[in-house]
Amino acid sequence: MNGTDNKMPNNKNKEEPVGNGHKDNDVNPFAEYMWMENEEDFNRQVEEELLEQEFLERCFQEMLDDEEKDWFIPSRDLPQGVGQLQQQLNGLSVNDGRNTDDILSKSKLNPDAKEFVPGVKY
Repeated sequence: MNGTDNKMPNNKNKEEPVGNGHKDNDVNPFAEYMWMENEEDFNRQVEEELLEQEFLERCFQEMLDDEEKDWFIPSRDLPQGVGQLQQQLNGLSVNDGRNTDDILSKSKLNPDAKEFVPGVKY
Protein backbone atom coordinates (compact mmCIF):
# COMPACT_ATOMS: atom_id res chain seq x y z
CA MET A 1 0.00 0.00 0.00
CA ASN A 2 1.15 3.35 -0.88
CA GLY A 3 0.89 6.26 1.54
CA THR A 4 -0.99 8.28 -1.00
CA ASP A 5 -3.62 5.59 -1.25
CA ASN A 6 -4.65 6.10 2.39
CA LYS A 7 -5.76 9.66 1.75
CA MET A 8 -9.45 10.06 1.32
CA PRO A 9 -10.38 12.45 -1.42
CA ASN A 10 -11.66 15.74 -0.09
CA ASN A 11 -14.81 16.17 -2.18
CA LYS A 12 -16.42 18.37 0.40
CA ASN A 13 -17.84 21.31 -1.50
CA LYS A 14 -19.14 24.44 0.18
CA GLU A 15 -22.39 24.10 -1.73
CA GLU A 16 -23.20 20.66 -0.37
CA PRO A 17 -25.40 20.57 2.71
CA VAL A 18 -23.94 19.34 5.95
CA GLY A 19 -25.61 16.47 7.85
CA ASN A 20 -28.20 18.88 9.38
CA GLY A 21 -29.42 20.01 5.93
CA HIS A 22 -27.79 23.46 6.05
CA LYS A 23 -24.82 24.77 4.15
CA ASP A 24 -21.57 25.32 6.00
CA ASN A 25 -21.48 29.00 5.14
CA ASP A 26 -24.99 29.76 6.56
CA VAL A 27 -24.65 32.51 9.13
CA ASN A 28 -27.83 31.54 10.96
CA PRO A 29 -28.97 27.93 10.56
CA PHE A 30 -32.38 28.93 11.97
CA ALA A 31 -33.02 31.67 9.41
CA GLU A 32 -35.95 29.83 7.87
CA TYR A 33 -37.65 29.76 11.29
CA MET A 34 -37.13 33.44 12.08
CA TRP A 35 -40.67 34.27 10.95
CA MET A 36 -41.84 32.56 14.13
CA GLU A 37 -40.23 35.37 16.10
CA ASN A 38 -42.90 37.74 14.75
CA GLU A 39 -45.68 35.18 14.83
CA GLU A 40 -47.87 37.27 17.15
CA ASP A 41 -47.63 40.29 14.84
CA PHE A 42 -48.37 38.10 11.85
CA ASN A 43 -51.38 36.54 13.59
CA ARG A 44 -52.64 39.99 14.60
CA GLN A 45 -52.32 41.24 11.03
CA VAL A 46 -54.17 38.22 9.60
CA GLU A 47 -56.88 38.58 12.26
CA GLU A 48 -57.33 42.27 11.38
CA GLU A 49 -57.62 41.39 7.69
CA LEU A 50 -60.23 38.74 8.46
CA LEU A 51 -62.20 41.14 10.66
CA GLU A 52 -62.06 43.80 7.96
CA GLN A 53 -63.26 41.31 5.35
CA GLU A 54 -66.11 40.20 7.64
CA PHE A 55 -67.05 43.85 8.26
CA LEU A 56 -67.15 44.58 4.52
CA GLU A 57 -69.30 41.51 3.87
CA ARG A 58 -71.70 42.53 6.65
CA CYS A 59 -71.94 46.10 5.27
CA PHE A 60 -72.54 44.79 1.77
CA GLN A 61 -75.29 42.46 3.01
CA GLU A 62 -76.95 45.31 4.94
CA MET A 63 -76.81 47.46 1.81
CA LEU A 64 -78.49 44.69 -0.21
CA ASP A 65 -81.14 44.24 2.50
CA ASP A 66 -81.87 47.98 2.57
CA GLU A 67 -82.13 48.06 -1.21
CA GLU A 68 -84.48 45.08 -1.19
CA LYS A 69 -86.77 46.84 1.30
CA ASP A 70 -87.20 49.68 -1.18
CA TRP A 71 -88.55 47.33 -3.86
CA PHE A 72 -92.26 46.55 -3.86
CA ILE A 73 -92.78 42.80 -4.08
CA PRO A 74 -96.52 41.94 -3.98
CA SER A 75 -96.05 38.40 -2.70
CA ARG A 76 -94.01 39.72 0.21
CA ASP A 77 -95.51 43.16 0.86
CA LEU A 78 -99.25 42.54 0.44
CA PRO A 79 -101.49 40.59 2.82
CA GLN A 80 -102.56 37.09 1.73
CA GLY A 81 -106.15 38.10 0.77
CA VAL A 82 -104.90 40.81 -1.52
CA GLY A 83 -103.01 38.23 -3.56
CA GLN A 84 -106.26 36.42 -4.37
CA LEU A 85 -107.91 39.73 -5.28
CA GLN A 86 -104.97 40.55 -7.51
CA GLN A 87 -105.35 37.20 -9.32
CA GLN A 88 -109.04 37.91 -9.87
CA LEU A 89 -108.25 41.38 -11.22
CA ASN A 90 -105.71 39.91 -13.59
CA GLY A 91 -108.46 37.70 -15.02
CA LEU A 92 -110.64 40.70 -15.92
CA SER A 93 -110.60 42.19 -19.37
CA VAL A 94 -111.99 45.33 -20.94
CA ASN A 95 -114.73 44.95 -23.51
CA ASP A 96 -113.58 45.98 -26.96
CA GLY A 97 -116.96 47.56 -27.89
CA ARG A 98 -118.27 44.97 -30.32
CA ASN A 99 -121.36 44.11 -28.25
CA THR A 100 -122.25 47.62 -27.04
CA ASP A 101 -125.42 47.71 -29.17
CA ASP A 102 -126.71 44.58 -27.44
CA ILE A 103 -125.98 46.01 -24.03
CA LEU A 104 -127.63 49.35 -24.84
CA SER A 105 -130.75 47.72 -26.28
CA LYS A 106 -131.22 45.60 -23.14
CA SER A 107 -130.46 48.46 -20.75
CA LYS A 108 -133.20 49.83 -18.51
CA LEU A 109 -131.43 53.12 -17.84
CA ASN A 110 -133.00 56.44 -18.88
CA PRO A 111 -130.83 57.97 -21.59
CA ASP A 112 -132.47 61.38 -21.01
CA ALA A 113 -131.64 61.50 -17.31
CA LYS A 114 -129.37 64.21 -15.92
CA GLU A 115 -125.79 63.28 -15.13
CA PHE A 116 -125.29 62.19 -11.53
CA VAL A 117 -123.06 64.48 -9.49
CA PRO A 118 -122.38 63.38 -5.89
CA GLY A 119 -123.46 65.88 -3.24
CA VAL A 120 -125.87 67.79 -5.53
CA LYS A 121 -129.59 67.53 -4.84
CA TYR A 122 -132.03 67.76 -7.77
